[in-house]
Amino acid sequence: MAAQRTAPIFLFLVLSSLTTILAVALTKQQEMDRISALPGQPPVTFSQFSGYVTVNEQHGRALFYWLTEATTNPDKKPLVLWLNGGPGCSSVAYGASEEIGPFRINRTSSSLYLNKYSWNREANILFLESPAGVGFSYTNTSSDLKDSGDKRTAQDALVFLIKWMSRFPQYRFRDFYISGESYAGHYVPQLAKKILDYNKASSHPNINLKGFILGNAVTDNHYDNIGTVTYWWSHSMISDTTYKSILKSCNFSSDKSSQQCDDALSYAMNHEFGDIDQYSIYTPSCKALTSNSIRSLRLKNTLIRRRISGYDPCTENYAERYYNRPDVQKALHANSTGIPYKWTACSDILIKNWNDSDFSMLPTYKKLIAASLRIWVFSGDTDSVVPVTATRFSLSHLNLTIKTRWYPWYSGDQVGGWTEIYDGLTFATIRGAGHEVPLFQPKRAFILFQSFLAGKELPKS
Repeated sequence: MAAQRTAPIFLFLVLSSLTTILAVALTKQQEMDRISALPGQPPVTFSQFSGYVTVNEQHGRALFYWLTEATTNPDKKPLVLWLNGGPGCSSVAYGASEEIGPFRINRTSSSLYLNKYSWNREANILFLESPAGVGFSYTNTSSDLKDSGDKRTAQDALVFLIKWMSRFPQYRFRDFYISGESYAGHYVPQLAKKILDYNKASSHPNINLKGFILGNAVTDNHYDNIGTVTYWWSHSMISDTTYKSILKSCNFSSDKSSQQCDDALSYAMNHEFGDIDQYSIYTPSCKALTSNSIRSLRLKNTLIRRRISGYDPCTENYAERYYNRPDVQKALHANSTGIPYKWTACSDILIKNWNDSDFSMLPTYKKLIAASLRIWVFSGDTDSVVPVTATRFSLSHLNLTIKTRWYPWYSGDQVGGWTEIYDGLTFATIRGAGHEVPLFQPKRAFILFQSFLAGKELPKS
């Protein structure tokens, strides 16, 4: 009898030891990714981690992440993944460094200062440079840079999350949300669908997806393009003649563009727009970027192919100087393999060679709405690249039932924007914001984010 009692005790001790060893190994992995402090960083109370997760062993694709934990009670706060678009633009350059991250980079790129309205006041924020070839994320197979597309990006992001949560098991089963802007209007819904499919197929699903929030999002080629041209005309950027010429010569239902359409669009951009920042039409443009080849390429692809990237204020220059510093890369555990090119805010190779892109995200939205996810879409109303009219035209074709009619919402005693709530989706505008809403209206964007996480309507007074 004594021997029979000993066996279960022995087995329990062995399992306990293995669990302890595994926990120590996981803790060691996390500690290797811990950021003690970034060069020029002010003191903070929250923890930061960054590093690589390999998403394809055969091709050597690895994605770079940066986690900024919540400033208070991180173990009780949700996890939010942030993705920038492009395709080919960095979430570190834009989301982390000039939008929702805890730090801003000063003009000399020698130090950082705190962002008063950082979203990690409300959640643990995980920034991901995706796909491989963006920022510090890399591939050992050069052909990957010339045939990236929507499908691989979504699959690699799913693999990243599964592996990352194995490295950070404290985030398994945590309330999880996805956020982003611009071409992430493709990335975010596509990843959400991948996660739902993964959870259904897995016997041990551990990604507790609750919903997503998207800003100035590329949604549907046809309706987005009509809405964009309408915005140009209604905001006096183009003449009546050019407006009619574009509508007559451009078939926005086709992936291919005619010469007449190209000529009409080129005339609008080169002769009628003037020297403005299309991503924020009422603010001064950064003269240092007017001859930038990547910028010119993005503007050329504004319509038809919808290859939209982030806003280009001069802060992009500060980011490129800061993240190319060897001491910064060492502190971030970045560029550990010695990538043969400089870190840039956007990759022109990926922008030029995007392989596949869904024509419309509306069918995916319908599936995600049916899954009862919390879905918020918002628009900065001074962006002419993926403007508010484009988003409204696209979303209107979901034919959703209105639950709360259009009303102004408030930030303090000022109107922060307008909103309408549908059965399955909330739409909101942010008054006075360009393409990167949190850059131009950080307080209003923060109120929006708070309301989204709480599942509450935006304040009516």
